[in-house]
Amino acid sequence: MLTTVLIIVGVVLLLASILSITDNLIQIEAKKSGIDTQKENMSLFPRVSDFTSAKAPSFAKENFHLLKKGHNIKLAGEASGGVTHVGVNRYAIQPTNFRGIAPIPKMVVELGNEVKAGDVLFYDKGNPDVKFTAPVSGEVVEINRGEKRAISEVVILADKTQTHKSFDIPSLDGNDARQNVINTLMSSGAWTLINSRPFDTLADPAVTPRDIFISGFDTAPLAPSMDVIVGNRAKDFQAGVDVLNKLTDGKVILSLDGSKSSSPLASIENVEKHWFKGPHPAGNVGIQIHHISPIKLKEVVWTLGVQDVMTIGTLFSKGHLDMSRVVAITGSEVKYPSYVKTYVGANLSELLTGQIEKEGTRIISGDVLSGKQKEMAGYLDIKDDQITVIEEGNDHELFGWLLPISPRPSVSGTFPNFLFPNHKFQANTNTHGEKRAFVMTGEYENMLPVNTYPQHLFKAIITNDYERMEGLGIHELSEEDVALCEFACTSKQPLQSILREGLDMIRAQQ
Repeated sequence: MLTTVLIIVGVVLLLASILSITDNLIQIEAKKSGIDTQKENMSLFPRVSDFTSAKAPSFAKENFHLLKKGHNIKLAGEASGGVTHVGVNRYAIQPTNFRGIAPIPKMVVELGNEVKAGDVLFYDKGNPDVKFTAPVSGEVVEINRGEKRAISEVVILADKTQTHKSFDIPSLDGNDARQNVINTLMSSGAWTLINSRPFDTLADPAVTPRDIFISGFDTAPLAPSMDVIVGNRAKDFQAGVDVLNKLTDGKVILSLDGSKSSSPLASIENVEKHWFKGPHPAGNVGIQIHHISPIKLKEVVWTLGVQDVMTIGTLFSKGHLDMSRVVAITGSEVKYPSYVKTYVGANLSELLTGQIEKEGTRIISGDVLSGKQKEMAGYLDIKDDQITVIEEGNDHELFGWLLPISPRPSVSGTFPNFLFPNHKFQANTNTHGEKRAFVMTGEYENMLPVNTYPQHLFKAIITNDYERMEGLGIHELSEEDVALCEFACTSKQPLQSILREGLDMIRAQQ
C-alpha cells in the first residue's frame, strides 16, 4: 500500500511539473508574439480574476480597464464653482519646460519688442523649424537667464486687448496633408504641445508615431474636473482630434474615466476610446499606454493633454493660436479654491492675489506629487492646469517616529486611515525622515499598476545597467508615473530624479 501511494504521488508530481513547464512555455511564446498576457489568459489554468473581476459598466461598452494598484491621496482645498477671469499682466515662456531642446535657444526677439500671440520668440538650434511662440500679445520686458547663462524665462507684459497673428490653415485632405499640418503646427508654436515617448521629450517632426494618446481625466491629488476644463469647447477638442489623425498611421486613443457615467468627451468621434477605473495613477497617460498598447523597442508614441488638443483645434478652425487655459487653484492654504481662466505661463503672484493669507507656504505648479516648486514671482509651467498651495513643513515633530499624533495621508498602516475613507487631509511638506538605505519593501509594486519590478529598475539605473533598465520597462515610464512610489518610499529615495537620470542616459546612447 505504501508503494502504491508513493507511485501515485510521484505520478501526480510528474504531471504537475509537466503542466507547469508547459504553461510557462506558452506564456513565454505568447509574450514573444506580442500578446498582452495581462488581458488575455494564455495559461492552461483559469485565473481567480476570471471569476472575480468586475464587469465593465454599461456606458463603457468595451475597452474597460480596472486597475487595483495605486492610492488616492485626499487633500483639503479642492477647487469648486465656475470659471472666473483673473487679470494677469505678465506671462512667460520657459525653455526649461521643454525636454530635448538646447539649454540656450536662438532668440528672435529682443527687450522692448512688441509681439502678437503666435509670434516667434525663439527656436531650438537643433531643430530651427520648431518655433516657440508668444502665448499673449504685448511687450517683451524680460529675458532672464539661469545657470551657465541658459535662458530661463522670456517674459511678456500683456496688452489689455489681445491681438493674434493669423495663420494660413491648410486642407486636411490630399497627399501632402500630413506635412502641411506639421508645417502649420511648427510655425505657430503649437507643435511644442506634443510630447514623445519613450523619454517624454518634445516630439520629433521627422518621426511618424505608432499611435497618439490623450488622457481625458486626471486622478492626481486635487486634480481639476474635466467637466470644468472642457466646458463648452468639445467642438474645439473634436477639431484637434481630426488634426491629430493626420499625424499618425495608427490610432488616436482617448482614455476616459470609467468611474463616471458621463464625460464631456464621450461623444468625440474618430478616436478609439478606453475607460479606466482605479486609484491614482490610473489617469496618467503612461499607465494607460501600458495597459492599452505597450511601447516596444524602437516604437514611438505621442501624448497630449486635453487643453493642448483644444489649442490645436482652435488653431485649425479659427486660424490663430489660442493658448488660454482653465487652471485650478487648489490646496489647504488657499483662501478660495477655484477655477480661473488665464493663459499659458501666467505669473503666479498675480494669479494668487488675495488667496494666501499666511507665511510658510509652498507654491507648486502642478500637483503635490509631480509638480514643481515655485517662488511667488514665478510662472505657471506650460503643461500645468493646476496650482497647489500647501503648508511648508519646517517644524520638527518630536518623537514622530515613535508616537505619530497628527493625522496625515499615508499608505502605511500606522494610521487607521481606512476607517475614514472620505477624510481630507491638511498636508505639509515634511518628509518625516531623511534618505535611508535602499531596502526591498514591496511598496512600489503596490503603487505602480504596470507589469514590471520598479525597485529593480531603480537599482539598475543607479548602477548604470543599460540592458537591465530597458528589460525592466524604463521606456514606458515618466516622472509622474513613479511619483506615487516616491510618496510611499520608506527609504526616502528621489525616485523621479533617478528615473529622469536613467531616461537621459538611455536617450544619450541612441
